[in-house]
Amino acid sequence: MNLYLLLSIVTAVCFGLQFEPFSHVVAWQADAIENGQWWRIVTGNFTHTNFAHLAMNLLGLWVIGYLFQPKPRYFALLTLLISTWIGISLLLTNMVNYVGLSGTLHGLFAFYALKEALGERKSSWLLVIGVMLKVASEQLFGASASTEEMIGARVATEAHLAGLLGGLLLASIAEMKKRQYLKK
Repeated sequence: MNLYLLLSIVTAVCFGLQFEPFSHVVAWQADAIENGQWWRIVTGNFTHTNFAHLAMNLLGLWVIGYLFQPKPRYFALLTLLISTWIGISLLLTNMVNYVGLSGTLHGLFAFYALKEALGERKSSWLLVIGVMLKVASEQLFGASASTEEMIGARVATEAHLAGLLGGLLLASIAEMKKRQYLKK
């Protein structure tokens, strides 16, 4: 599968999930998940508060795809893994509702930036440090008020932190596996 076809499919799915009844059925809701609606762990990442929120996140997804040019199969798998990680991680917080792809985007960005930094592209350490500083700033000072106004909700900085940690963890595991394989 072509990367841009994959991105187009994700875009279409996210767009479709903006409409009722889908948006209500797929949003991450802690009580619904605890009552057996497990799909919400993943699907909450793919619906958004409004079309501005959707557009901002989809633009981020396309930029990540363009910048890092990942293999589509791995990009799809990584997107699902990080989305699952975020959905489960949020159960450990006091959040009640969550929608949006931004946590997953933070994870994807952190994963690919760290993979590059550990490989041939040492300048990508600047990307790793940048995303870490951005998330740390959000944890300490909160998210941008203008972003919250635009999306019509509180920015889920918990999801950004979970995504960052998940992306860094997965990149570290991938690098360890790669080094083990190369030693053989």
